[in-house]
Amino acid sequence: QVHIVESGGGLVQPGGSLRLSCAASGRSFSAYAMGWYRPALGKQRELVAIITSSGTANYADSVKGRFTISRDSGKNTVYLQMNSLKPEDTAVYYCKAVDYNAFTYWGQGTQVTVSS
Repeated sequence: QVHIVESGGGLVQPGGSLRLSCAASGRSFSAYAMGWYRPALGKQRELVAIITSSGTANYADSVKGRFTISRDSGKNTVYLQMNSLKPEDTAVYYCKAVDYNAFTYWGQGTQVTVSS
């Protein structure tokens, strides 16, 4: 069984920063890719950012230049540094891990609220 644990959400003022962390664990588990998603209109969840084991990262256009995803592959841990936060970034952020057999695992989500 694979466990996904997220942390780092909270309340921040517009223009502020937050850092989310996500750790995946499980016997013999190794993540090919890990990323962050959030709910969006018309979609169950939209991609925010994702990074592969080789370090290739992709971002939603709405967060490019503001968010940075990084990964500690040895620990199956991913981080999302969020700067210049906007009220429209308010959402529950979900961590996703994909293993080398393409099985997908989701965390429970962490709330990010951007408000003055």
